[in-house]
Amino acid sequence: MSTSAPLIPSPLPHHIAIIMDGNNRYGKAQGLGPGAGHIAGKDALDPIVEYCREVGIEVLTVFAFSSENWQRPPAEVALLMQLLALTINEQLPRMQKYEIQLRFIGDRSLLSEELRVLMADAEAQTAHHTAMTLVIAISYGGQWDIAHAAQQLAQQVLDGQLTVADINKEKLSEYVQLADAPAVDMLIRTGGDYRLSNFLLWQSAYAELFFTDTLWPQFSVAELATMVTEFGQRQRRFGKASEQVEMPSV
Repeated sequence: MSTSAPLIPSPLPHHIAIIMDGNNRYGKAQGLGPGAGHIAGKDALDPIVEYCREVGIEVLTVFAFSSENWQRPPAEVALLMQLLALTINEQLPRMQKYEIQLRFIGDRSLLSEELRVLMADAEAQTAHHTAMTLVIAISYGGQWDIAHAAQQLAQQVLDGQLTVADINKEKLSEYVQLADAPAVDMLIRTGGDYRLSNFLLWQSAYAELFFTDTLWPQFSVAELATMVTEFGQRQRRFGKASEQVEMPSV
């Protein structure tokens, strides 16, 4: 971790989510070999995690592998699975040293048993840490997440534990991934595209969106800090009128 104290903007987002896009394009632009862009992207995560911990971000969620990424060429998928395992092994000592909880979200049924065991072990070893939470989304899709939550509620109705009338947005919120975490305040996508790509659709309902042309391996702490500062300057209305938000509380 950095020894110099960073400038801390106010207010801070509680939860930042990042779509880490642009690894392949970075590798091609740099004339690197197949998969090298993904390796560079893996290494880009560490300083971002360090910054978030130092300024006081509670939760950082990163999109490592989507439900749709299973459609990529088998060789690329295999490489990404290897890099995910390597990332977990590399991050675990850092998580323990800096008291960061490591969590994973997504459909684990599609992952290898070896990777599932590695993920569960990392979660168990860091579950007691409270300085920050790093969430890695693997085999994750927002539509899958909502459908999975709906299935759980439907089963409870069948079992007589709930009635249909009991189901509302608050009840469904209890069953989506990261139900116990703050809602996403700030969602960033690198790589120049302007879409959410099925990432944290429920959790990001009122997130402030930030898009940058910077490819993920080149995304810097300085650029993130600029975005966090801008976040603090935006007016978050949550459906209210500007005058209501600006009105001093009594």
